[in-house]
Amino acid sequence: MNIEIKQVTLDNLLQLQEISRQTFSEAFAATNSEENMVKYLQESFSAEKLMTELTNENSAFYFGIIGEKVVGYLKLNSGAAQTDLKDKDALEIERIYVLQEFHGKKVAQSLYKKAIEVATRRNARFIWLGVWEKNPRAIRFYRKNGFVEFDQHIFKLGEDEQTDILMKLELTPPAG
Repeated sequence: MNIEIKQVTLDNLLQLQEISRQTFSEAFAATNSEENMVKYLQESFSAEKLMTELTNENSAFYFGIIGEKVVGYLKLNSGAAQTDLKDKDALEIERIYVLQEFHGKKVAQSLYKKAIEVATRRNARFIWLGVWEKNPRAIRFYRKNGFVEFDQHIFKLGEDEQTDILMKLELTPPAG
């Protein structure tokens, strides 16, 4: 199965909104209240918010495409766009989401490879991310790819405060 990785532009805003809402719902609706999900989906994936993120020079989105169908996406942040660390030598994977029907088909791995490629091109020392503590599938995926846990933070989903495990992967040895 051939997976094409394509950078998302403003022209793809509605597609991005659609894949964002669908994949997030598939991943978390069963374990969260409907009102918290609705609130989060409306706020986090509004056209205005996505447009701001798409035009931020420190953020980049990439679609995973099979045939003509967008089946997943990746969001990367550097510099001030990072949600926590704001380390100039780091790249954050804020999101890798794949449609449920395409789990196990190497889409996430292809998007992850794109993140590593971007981090390498930017000479990032490490790549980091936050993953919900109750998402064992994602935690296994990142551990398999060499990530280690280093901290945690609170992620607010609607009114619910949840714990994300922060994980990172060293790309180059620290200087000194």
